[in-house]
Amino acid sequence: MSSMTTQRLEAVSMTVTQADIDIYAGLTNDFNPLHVDSEFAAGTPMGSTIAHGTLSLNLIWQSLARTFGAAALQGITLDIRFLKPLYANGAITAGGQRDAQDPRRFEVWVNGADGAPLIAGHARLPHAPLP
Repeated sequence: MSSMTTQRLEAVSMTVTQADIDIYAGLTNDFNPLHVDSEFAAGTPMGSTIAHGTLSLNLIWQSLARTFGAAALQGITLDIRFLKPLYANGAITAGGQRDAQDPRRFEVWVNGADGAPLIAGHARLPHAPLP
């Protein structure tokens, strides 16, 4: 875990393969063809399969937990927006930074390899250590 005075969350990165998407579909029982059927997905505006939004969102939880520990996540409120899809074989990084006005609030994000935000929002941790 990072020090109690952390201003930035520990970054968490991964490359999401089609195999990861397929495994996640099995875990969540969400077999939407946009996620798991490349032929179907090719005929949509997406052009190919995309990851479940919640698969990417999990990296924000990992970033928060690695920074503060699981106990600090009790009572958390998360307000996020899904901005862009994550295509199979896309690299992503989740992280965040402390809000200057509210030390228990963090701007959080998941960015693609090009730095473009895929998910953006805020997390408020009522039990996070204060700087």
